[in-house]
Amino acid sequence: WESLGKILESDATDDILVDLGMPVLHKGVRYNCRVFCLNRKILAIRPKLCLADDGNYREGRWFTPWSDPFKKEDHVLPLSIAKITGQRSVPIGIVILDCNDCTITSETCEELFTPNSPHILLGLNGAEIIANGSGSHHQLRKLDTRLSLIKSATNKCGGCYLYANQQGCDGDRLYYDGCALIAVNGDVVCQGTQFSVHDVEVVTGVVDLSEIRSYRAFCASRGRQAAMMKKVPTVTVDFELTGCMEAPTQAQPVKILKPQEEIAYGPACWMWDYLRRSGGGGFFLPLSGGADSSSTAALVGSMCQLVVKAVKEGKDKKVLADVRRVVREEKFIPKDAKDLANRIFHTTYMGTKNSSKETRERAKKLAGEIGAYHLDISIDTLVSSMVSLFTTITGKTPKFKVHGGSNAENLALQNIQARLRMVLSYLLAQLLPWVRGREGFLLVLGSANVDEALRGYMTKYDCSSADLNPIGGICKNDLKMFLLWASKSLGYPSLA
Repeated sequence: WESLGKILESDATDDILVDLGMPVLHKGVRYNCRVFCLNRKILAIRPKLCLADDGNYREGRWFTPWSDPFKKEDHVLPLSIAKITGQRSVPIGIVILDCNDCTITSETCEELFTPNSPHILLGLNGAEIIANGSGSHHQLRKLDTRLSLIKSATNKCGGCYLYANQQGCDGDRLYYDGCALIAVNGDVVCQGTQFSVHDVEVVTGVVDLSEIRSYRAFCASRGRQAAMMKKVPTVTVDFELTGCMEAPTQAQPVKILKPQEEIAYGPACWMWDYLRRSGGGGFFLPLSGGADSSSTAALVGSMCQLVVKAVKEGKDKKVLADVRRVVREEKFIPKDAKDLANRIFHTTYMGTKNSSKETRERAKKLAGEIGAYHLDISIDTLVSSMVSLFTTITGKTPKFKVHGGSNAENLALQNIQARLRMVLSYLLAQLLPWVRGREGFLLVLGSANVDEALRGYMTKYDCSSADLNPIGGICKNDLKMFLLWASKSLGYPSLA
């Protein structure tokens, strides 16, 4: 309520209808709500009917669903808000705003995905514009589903659907992939970017309401269902939204990225958002030259390319400010992606006498293509020290299987190497900025794909233990396709 109060005290709602989301405690029950505001007053509060309680979401832990879509009650406002708006109470419920020239309502996030979505009821009750303020996270190939549902909603019922999705990382393990859009009568007329390093993106379009009314009137079966539909409460609003003299925005082909492109840009934007929020000075990656660590390295390279592109466009000065804050240089302007990568991306090949020349060369070459600060080291002395310590403790010396050791000995010696790499990674992440005469710390990146996590096919506390694991939700087959795509599209030929 305090945040809403500041919005209402400002000119943010002057002559513009605003739909924003917030929790509301009504009669001792907490609801996830949309709040409609206009000219520094609250028009109505719309609680959520269907909560997200699967996958990543546990919305039912915090909120209660509104039980009756045909019930409207009075919600008594907090005194601090009442003093600002001059209102003692406002309507709460599933309502349609009946303006002088059109009707507007909303549904929220998960409700779009449910079998009996509210937009069906609301559309048959005459709502011409339906807004959806969403928090839908990125998942490979999910955007296609989302677009199909939105197009279907306006194709069957007619109307204008305004979809605004969170974009960026909210400090957690999810990335929300934006793609705000406007759909009219089954066609997308405006579509925002799915991945971006910008905090805010605005999508605008011109809609002809007469096209919606003609579209609905043409469908006789819709008319019969609408005539029989139980009526949803309305709230009268003395305000006009029409009056624009520009031509309506025409339908456009929807933009759906290939899975390889989603892999390149989704985790990249997530990492940049996480990095700038963390206060860190960059990333550290133990680069083995294998497919998984190379994929993680390529994602950092993609991130640097996106950030530098945004800086050169010059539309958002905050991006450059974030870059300078991360690299700790007040006047720094990256010349290219490699210039940025050299300051914030640190890689190390941690080889042993068992490592191959091919992986060593591949790691060095990829680091060079990206522009990373790269070290090539041997950890044989660390491994020998651990084995010697074990021998001192037990009086026995384990051997690899090729030297006559058992399966237990062989596995233990392999795990020593993997786990020592993790310990050394955190040491280097803390001290490499100091070594280079820079400030800050580095976030350690992991490189364990989702197949390994699901099957347990990995060493505990090796490369799977990190601050961030950008490929943790991506399967091996998708990563292989990504590497081939990135070798050409991102300009890292050693990935092929």
